[in-house]
Amino acid sequence: MFRKIGWLLILGAILSAAGELLLLKLPTLRWSFDVSREMDWLNWGSGDRPFLWFGWLSVLVFLICGILLLLKFPRDFQFTPITQRRIDRFKSIKRGHRAFVIVGFLALIASLDHLLVGNEALLMKYNGQFYSPALQRFYQSSADEDVIFKGKHFGLTGDQAEAAPNYRKLKKVFKEEQKGDWLVMPLVPYAPTQDTVTTPTMALETRDDGLLYKPGSLSPYSGLASKIYDINEPNRIHLRYRFRDGQKDGAADGWDRKNNRIYGAEYSEGKLVSESWSGEGDKAKFLNTSSSDLSVIYYAPSPPSLTMGHLLGTTPQGYDVLAYLYGGLQVNFKASIFFIPAIYLIGISVGLLMGFFGGIFDLFVQRLIEIFSNIPFLFVIIIVSASVPVQIKEKSGLGVILLILIIFSWMGMTYLMRTAALKEKARDYVAASRIIGCSTPRILFKHILPNAVAILVTLVPFSVSGLVMGLTSLDYLGFGLPPKYATWGTLLKDGLSNLSAPWLVSSAFFCLVSLLILVTFIGEAVREAFDPKKFTYYK
Repeated sequence: MFRKIGWLLILGAILSAAGELLLLKLPTLRWSFDVSREMDWLNWGSGDRPFLWFGWLSVLVFLICGILLLLKFPRDFQFTPITQRRIDRFKSIKRGHRAFVIVGFLALIASLDHLLVGNEALLMKYNGQFYSPALQRFYQSSADEDVIFKGKHFGLTGDQAEAAPNYRKLKKVFKEEQKGDWLVMPLVPYAPTQDTVTTPTMALETRDDGLLYKPGSLSPYSGLASKIYDINEPNRIHLRYRFRDGQKDGAADGWDRKNNRIYGAEYSEGKLVSESWSGEGDKAKFLNTSSSDLSVIYYAPSPPSLTMGHLLGTTPQGYDVLAYLYGGLQVNFKASIFFIPAIYLIGISVGLLMGFFGGIFDLFVQRLIEIFSNIPFLFVIIIVSASVPVQIKEKSGLGVILLILIIFSWMGMTYLMRTAALKEKARDYVAASRIIGCSTPRILFKHILPNAVAILVTLVPFSVSGLVMGLTSLDYLGFGLPPKYATWGTLLKDGLSNLSAPWLVSSAFFCLVSLLILVTFIGEAVREAFDPKKFTYYK
């Protein structure tokens, strides 16, 4: 297993470096370079091609870790009998093992990144040439601005000519033109954030009884229905009527193409009662102006709809909820990858040193931890997060929040490691290590730490749960990540602010609770599998 992880790390490092050199946007593997590109202090130089030292350092670290794993665990490596029994015990606990498989599958899904959820075409054919905007990064390949993907390169005109192409619209255009051009979008063709979708509409239908219905509905429609000048711009309304039981009933309004209200009317049970006209020209000509069929306009947040392409609806910002949830899952996994090693490295090191040396050092660190422990954790994080300048938070975002969480989260395991070090340093193998001249770091991390690994393994799942809840709480309170990140806490806050849109809070709540339950199942199974009493016999 460890050799496979080593090979995966080496392969990931090679692909990440190759992707950067070949100007490819590989899913997940590009992340360290993207972070280095966004944050000025993580790169050197200026201009279009600075040296992304953080990205290359990450590649080097992954490469070294992979090589060390291969050297540490040869082909004939076998776990000790007690470790193998612990692994078998974990597999026998079906609930925990299945939860582990599900979380692993979710991690794999999250790693697919924009190949699964994104607003860029995976592959497209235009004028006989093939492109892959989702995987190619053209803006660094040449100084010529024509290399950058713009709407004009694919036939878009007007304001969209100089902007990034709207590939969802291009797909419709290609289908209508039938010139042999085509493109393939990801399974969810929306980005998690910064991708406000066009206000969705649903055309209504008039049936044999003369009443208006929603498609597939058995009861007549009641509510507002509009005729739109351009179906791609739902805010440009031509006429708007109020319906009750499928008939016009109530006020009606009309606007010209300049969005000036020039028509008003009043209906009762489908019959015109009164009307007013303040526009230029003929009223009848205005009413007969070419526009869409009567449609329902779903302003954000819009409800879930398969026909409109939003399985879980949209957020108040106009983002697709399914894509937003996916982005939130990615944030949780990325945060865990950096948060868990950081707090365990600090906590293990400090705890082992406390137990091994004892004395004044032990007393000093204990008092320091007591001071930090008595400080209200959440309040301090809120104060520090609020004091960080907006510019830094916008650029550094996740890094700043993780740094704040790491500063206050490493203390939980120090006492456990201190206890383990106090117990183990009195054993004969530690005395033998001292006699043969082993250094203190070697005694701590080579001899004492492996005997305390069971404690660490059982803590990891619960540390992940704490991180997820911490990020969600901060985002819910408005002190978390900037808006460019999709977070479940923000979705919860939006849902509770829009109780008329229950799909928001229910989606976020379901995902959050499901992930926490899965992680808890894993933690309970690991704790039971590594319980020393399971393999201890008394005579």
